[in-house]
Amino acid sequence: MSEQREERPGLLRRAGAELLGAVILVMAGCGSIVVEAQTRALTHLGVALAFGLVIFVLIAACGHLSGAHLNPAVTVAFALTRHFPWREVPCYVGAQLAGASGGAAILRLLVGNAAQLGATLPHGSPWQALGMEVLLSAVLMFVIMAVATDTRAVGQTAALAIGAAVALDALWGGPISGASMNPARSFGPALLAGAWQDHWVYWLGPVLGACLGAGLYQWLRAPSRPRSSFHSPEDCHARGIPSSFPGTQE
Repeated sequence: MSEQREERPGLLRRAGAELLGAVILVMAGCGSIVVEAQTRALTHLGVALAFGLVIFVLIAACGHLSGAHLNPAVTVAFALTRHFPWREVPCYVGAQLAGASGGAAILRLLVGNAAQLGATLPHGSPWQALGMEVLLSAVLMFVIMAVATDTRAVGQTAALAIGAAVALDALWGGPISGASMNPARSFGPALLAGAWQDHWVYWLGPVLGACLGAGLYQWLRAPSRPRSSFHSPEDCHARGIPSSFPGTQE
């Protein structure tokens, strides 16, 4: 007897998964910044690993539900490269921003305004930070495209590869820009801590960088190769990777 195929979650449920994932991302990732500021127990390496680990865990947990974008820049880049429908972008981005704000609100209740709740602020000039955010986001999105959209990639490594890319980017980019790579991750703490200095950097940089990284991978990939589409969660289970773009429009 063949197994009954599961229906792909509706848009509202997928948005709910994005919201919950963004809550956890900010609580764990930005929470690690607060802990480091208060105790000096984690070090810069520990904070970078915390962000990488929470991304790894969330992709494993939510990838088959919503694709675990958790990042407006990723959602826009997927839509730009026709791996995600534009009509669903506002819902996803809204859920990501709401979740990040909710995570920051929980941190605010727990620790007050310590370390400005892990808000991202340039450590040099805004233009240095912008350049770094473009570069970091391009690297991250290139990795995401490689492991989540190409059937030649080894699917089981997707969550690990993306989490490792986040940690690596945070290690070398954090001291310059804060290594946001994610407008939602920056928006939530900024909203709750009132830390809006050069906030535009953390929208323009990640979105531009993610689109560049996605476009570069699309250009490098052989055009004759079929693209993975993953219209439903069961397609994704078959390869063992997260459905990073349910509802793909080919």
